[in-house]
Amino acid sequence: MLLRVGHVRVPVELPELELPGEVAARLGVPVDQFRSWKILRKSLDARSRNELKFVYSIAVDLAGETPPEPGSELLGGASFEAWQPKPFDDPSPGAVSLDGRPVIVGSGPAGLFAALYLARKGYSPLIIERGHPVKERVPAIRRFDHGGEFEPQNNYLFGEGGAGTFSDGKLTCRMTGPDVDWVLERFVDCGGKASLIYEHRPHLGSNRLPMIVRNLRREVEALGGEYRFECCLEKLDVHDGVVRGLHTSGGFIPAGRVILGIGHSARDTYEILHSQGVPMQPRAFQLGLRIEQPQDQINRHKYGRAEYEQLLGAADYTLTAKSNRDVYSFCMCAGGVVIPSISEPGQFCTNGMSNSKHDTAFANSGLMVTLEPHEFGSDHPLAGVALQRKFEAAAFELGKGNYLAPIQRAKDFLERRRPHSGESLASSYPRGTVPAALDEVLPSVVSSALRKGMVIMDKNWRGDFLKNATLVGPEMRGSSPVRIERDRETFETPGFCGLYPIGEGAGYAGGIISAAVDGLRAAREIVRRFSPD
Repeated sequence: MLLRVGHVRVPVELPELELPGEVAARLGVPVDQFRSWKILRKSLDARSRNELKFVYSIAVDLAGETPPEPGSELLGGASFEAWQPKPFDDPSPGAVSLDGRPVIVGSGPAGLFAALYLARKGYSPLIIERGHPVKERVPAIRRFDHGGEFEPQNNYLFGEGGAGTFSDGKLTCRMTGPDVDWVLERFVDCGGKASLIYEHRPHLGSNRLPMIVRNLRREVEALGGEYRFECCLEKLDVHDGVVRGLHTSGGFIPAGRVILGIGHSARDTYEILHSQGVPMQPRAFQLGLRIEQPQDQINRHKYGRAEYEQLLGAADYTLTAKSNRDVYSFCMCAGGVVIPSISEPGQFCTNGMSNSKHDTAFANSGLMVTLEPHEFGSDHPLAGVALQRKFEAAAFELGKGNYLAPIQRAKDFLERRRPHSGESLASSYPRGTVPAALDEVLPSVVSSALRKGMVIMDKNWRGDFLKNATLVGPEMRGSSPVRIERDRETFETPGFCGLYPIGEGAGYAGGIISAAVDGLRAAREIVRRFSPD
């Protein structure tokens, strides 16, 4: 009998190998009746700082004695139900032969997992990537962080693995189910720790992601896939509403099925697609500032006891402030670093990352507000992109034209006090900072909402949130301001037969896992309809 036992609360000190005994005690059965068991979900309950607990959902294959009736009250508030895992949808290839191999534009999470699924099914996909292999991205990023020139095609956003390769490696996702499990299992296969599959907030770390991205590529190539780096899309070749190929910086590529995994910062590609009549619309997106606090301050507030810090490592948080316009934390990086999120010269934007050890003295997180399309100042499909460029250009000017990060004390921002030009504020941003009034890098409605939200967050944290905090910004790349239209079932763009927009860049995902799942699902629809050439 397969059971799912939920709400199993245990002290954080309890080793996971002792979980079967805890579950058996709650069910009132001998532990030797478990044929097998596995953790489905693990999260931290930090509501009481005097006694932190892990909360588990666990699957057990029970033999012998019958457990209590479903709905019975179990020891410690646990619950259980009969359980059968949903099967992964893995269709056989369709009856129609695919004319040529599918081409994937972009090697971020969406494009990468579309390629992986197609390669596993025998379709030998071609992946074109405007940037460089991950081995070349790492030294280019280091050069920039130490004051070097910005490289438009080889940076934190463009190159193998996309922006996700250097954006912390959080694998959190609101979705659940076999598609999410399939993606997480592939990360484990390629070097991620096994607990990624069940942790509530799984995290790879920016130091591990390059290796995992490389390993995923090697699997695609071993299965017949091909990568072409430094190959940028210049124009779609379309005849009578049917995609026939791609004009690229490396020449023409014939293709009847093109998967667009361009990422949320390929602004020049948006412009190309719009000029060709690809239907798209402006989309609400998130923007704001990034807050930095001392990590030990966050640890003390979250854990209360020093022994928890040693056991659990750097603490994180997820906060939402409800007001006339919600403010919420985004991409919280415990023990992390503020990084530049730049795709064009003369622009400046921030993001955050942390390595697997979370070992810097700083915590940082985005503080974000959602801006709706009617607030962009125009009804043009790319109005959100124009708004991003406007404020990122202002931030670049504040940064003295050298990609310094504009910085301000959080309390000075609240009180609208301009910083002193010569003051030095500590920050993890590697290239350097410059004091600035951060109202200049945001729409006024966003600045106003942030002030209200920050006051609420600080009150909820009993003054621990804004104490010693600084702000840098802007943060503009939390999501795409554009959505490329597609059919719900086939994933194809209306009027462009054979074009499949996917992931964050197309406006259908908001993180590594959701983008990867979106790419997987689009690839699966190609498999369902066509057989390999």
